[in-house]
Amino acid sequence: MAKTSSMYIRIDPKVKSDVEAIFSQYGMSITDAINVFLHTSRNVGGLPFDLRPPVPNAETIEAINEGGKIIKSGKARFDNAEEMLRELKA
Repeated sequence: MAKTSSMYIRIDPKVKSDVEAIFSQYGMSITDAINVFLHTSRNVGGLPFDLRPPVPNAETIEAINEGGKIIKSGKARFDNAEEMLRELKA
């Protein structure tokens, strides 16, 4: 059997309960999941995921800006739901 080293962490009990439920769906314990994380971190030479915040694409930025203009104007883009649905189907 391989030698092991112990690690103790403090974690919010709700977070622990939530991740236990998630990992159990894969037949894994928290210890198993942490080991996967640590091995993957070692293999890639860093964190195995991107920590940068998501950057919206141009279409999303345009929609955000349009929404801001609509809110500032106080007038809806459509007078009723039928108009909106017609444009969505076009």
